[in-house]
Amino acid sequence: MANTASAKKAVRKIAARTEVNKARRSRVRTFIRKFEEAVVKGDKDAAQVAFKVVEPEVMRAVGKGVIHKNTAARKVSRLSKRLKALLA
Repeated sequence: MANTASAKKAVRKIAARTEVNKARRSRVRTFIRKFEEAVVKGDKDAAQVAFKVVEPEVMRAVGKGVIHKNTAARKVSRLSKRLKALLA
């Protein structure tokens, strides 16, 4: 348990940041899920629109430090690959 005032404040800050990061991660997952659903349905137009929304959202999560840059690049690459396969 935190004893000093600075340690107690750090605990509060960490809890607040955790909530923000959870929301951001959830938001990214939601957009990815929408893209996946469009691909499964075979809806090319919806998949393209969803991909254009997913990519900046994932990169924004990188900028905010929610996910690692390489993880984001891998996710976007795999989604792009699925979109290409759908459009082909």
